[in-house]
Amino acid sequence: MKRIAIPTLNGKLSSHFGGSEYFSVYDIDDNKILSEKLWPVPEHTPGAYPRYLAEQQVTDVILGGVGQQAIVLFQQNNINVITGAPSVDPKSLVLQLIEGNLLAGDNSCDSDHHGHEHNGEHHHGHGHHSH
Repeated sequence: MKRIAIPTLNGKLSSHFGGSEYFSVYDIDDNKILSEKLWPVPEHTPGAYPRYLAEQQVTDVILGGVGQQAIVLFQQNNINVITGAPSVDPKSLVLQLIEGNLLAGDNSCDSDHHGHEHNGEHHHGHGHHSH
């Protein structure tokens, strides 16, 4: 059983962790989504989110940009952190994760460069797709 939480704003992953309206929470078993819930977000104080999610038995979080300190807090609460996810609807992120297709970008809040190099411009001759 996995329980995956995704901070959500306007029905999409919230790229700023602290600016989410609610958490989209998915229970996964045998690579199937068993349930989908929306949880209210606790008050945004340092360490509040990881502690809250740990109390709710969350095993994994999918985030966009997030600071190193937040990642450490999650890991201290035994929560696996997937960062650099695109701002799309949470369910599609979970499905990508189940299929092993979720390409998390790098870990810094200020990196907005990933994902732009493939916008319809096909540069021939590269041939390497790093997964």
